[in-house]
Amino acid sequence: MSHDPDFLQTLWFLLIGVLWIGYFVLEGFDFGVGILLRAVGRSEAEKRAVIHTIGPVWDGNEVWLIVAGGATFAAFPGWYASLFSGFYLALFLILIALIIRGVSFEFWGKDDSPRWRATWEWAASIGSFLAALLWGVGWADIVHGVPMNAQHNVTATIFGLLHPYALLGGLVTLSLFTAHGAIFLTLRTRDELVDRARGIARRVAPVSVVLMTIFLIWTAANQTGGAKASATTVAALAVVCAAAATVSITRDWDGRAFGFSAGAIALLFVSLFCGLFPDALPSTTSHAFNLTLVAASSSHYTLTVMTVVAVVFLPIVLAYTAWTYWVFRFRIGASDFEGSGPPTPIAVLADKFGAGSGGEGPPEEPGPSGAF
Repeated sequence: MSHDPDFLQTLWFLLIGVLWIGYFVLEGFDFGVGILLRAVGRSEAEKRAVIHTIGPVWDGNEVWLIVAGGATFAAFPGWYASLFSGFYLALFLILIALIIRGVSFEFWGKDDSPRWRATWEWAASIGSFLAALLWGVGWADIVHGVPMNAQHNVTATIFGLLHPYALLGGLVTLSLFTAHGAIFLTLRTRDELVDRARGIARRVAPVSVVLMTIFLIWTAANQTGGAKASATTVAALAVVCAAAATVSITRDWDGRAFGFSAGAIALLFVSLFCGLFPDALPSTTSHAFNLTLVAASSSHYTLTVMTVVAVVFLPIVLAYTAWTYWVFRFRIGASDFEGSGPPTPIAVLADKFGAGSGGEGPPEEPGPSGAF
């Protein structure tokens, strides 16, 4: 059997990479906003504004993760099985972190007690922190390789996955996502919130550049071959984007900074996928035990059907996602949530002064209670 993947196997490896990249670019700023909830928001109104910046989109962004997992299961079931054979506990911890942060957003506004709200604010920050860290650890382990036998069963323990290279990968995604979230807040908030978010971005972004540079140099040192050379080239571009984001935020070019930050995250994972190809999961036990895309793949018929479905539905999903971000593009601030009335739902804010009129003032009357 050939070890070189055919067209459909290569195509679905690329599509799965696109899904993961879309998830990390979009959910990355969600994680950052969650981490910075208490650092940027001081008063209750400010915290409500910070939560509302991602309120309409955070759960939609997580759909990218579900689709990426489903596509991996359908296109490369062997890859999916090997990952869960050794990463089960690690993935379970990530799932717990995602559940905690998701529940915190929903429960925060259910009670006016300061203790209640502080509890869920910390839950959102801790859940976002752990998810941002553990995703980097996990993908660093995948690229680095794990102990795996001839049956492609991963034999590593949870502590065996926490080696220095993997931990550095976790710090890279944590710093990148935190800076990405801070820059996102400079585009979606007003007044003091913008100043605080910009100040945090200016401190965290340079740290992310240094950490990512060290991580990618370490990655390149362990790789050989043509595809690996391509990975190194893309990695260099990722560092350039991260540095450009740092320069842009220091000059108050918030829009450019966000674009460069998104580019840095995307190119980082492009470089990791380039370095991984044509394997799905390398083995540190023996290169003969590497799980290749060919060995992990579904049948040609299955990949053909999946391709037809993707061609039909992917443009629809992308168009809907773009429309959602366009509708909720307006800036919000603490003044939009102050007063004695009940919380103003996102839909009312969008209709009153966001998508419809293009203004920035609060609605004339508070609407019925919303989720936040």
